[in-house]
Amino acid sequence: MLNKKIVCLAVDDEPLALSILKKYIGSVENLELVGSCENAVQALQLLQKFPVDLIFLDIQMPQIMGTDFIRTLKKAPKIIFTTAFRKYAIEGFELDAVDYLLKPISFERFLKAVNKVLQTNFNAPESVNHLNDPISESSPSCLYFRVDRKMVKVLLNDILYIEGFSDYIKIITNTKTIITKHLISSLEETLPKDGFIRIHRSFIVSIHKIESYNADIIYIRNKSLPIGRLFKQNVNKLLQSNSYVTSNGHKEIKNNKSI
Repeated sequence: MLNKKIVCLAVDDEPLALSILKKYIGSVENLELVGSCENAVQALQLLQKFPVDLIFLDIQMPQIMGTDFIRTLKKAPKIIFTTAFRKYAIEGFELDAVDYLLKPISFERFLKAVNKVLQTNFNAPESVNHLNDPISESSPSCLYFRVDRKMVKVLLNDILYIEGFSDYIKIITNTKTIITKHLISSLEETLPKDGFIRIHRSFIVSIHKIESYNADIIYIRNKSLPIGRLFKQNVNKLLQSNSYVTSNGHKEIKNNKSI
């Protein structure tokens, strides 16, 4: 589980764009800005002095393009490209970029990219998915959401389920409920697959919080959540081999850990 700070470097030849990146990075608790610079030469000097986990890197810069700069590195950190030009997108992803942000960059879009990075384990291979295991060590420990003009940390192990409505989501945890502007489909891509499953176009549930289920409903903390017709096959495939039938016809999860 990721508990350490992600050490960042911001590189952009436009002062305003660089200032915005620094402000955004400073707003996220898990990010630590080790330095900022205006070109790749300065970036290389900083990389030789400090270990860096993540670079926010402009593409079109003087002296050397950001994409060409990455090719010169023997072992590149994680990269989030920032650019005003869509034409570099394919090249950026061919370099295994975590994300590709088009300027002007909104904070919501920046945060989505950062949440992708939070899913990355910098030191260990990916874990095998298991229904009855806690969220794996390669998963993020938390995500951040904008609520009432501030960033709120949500621990993934605290989430019971998520409900989507229009452009908003409601996140129900062990201790609180928060509502934020976010597409449920976008959040589904961000959440670790070994910890969460989409059961309905309006619901995502924590696998480890499922207490029982039948053909149409999943039960979590006395809350009944519908299983959508389009999602039944995936849900049943995941849960079928890890359940047993009770006297009332419900299927309960064997050895499910409530964490």
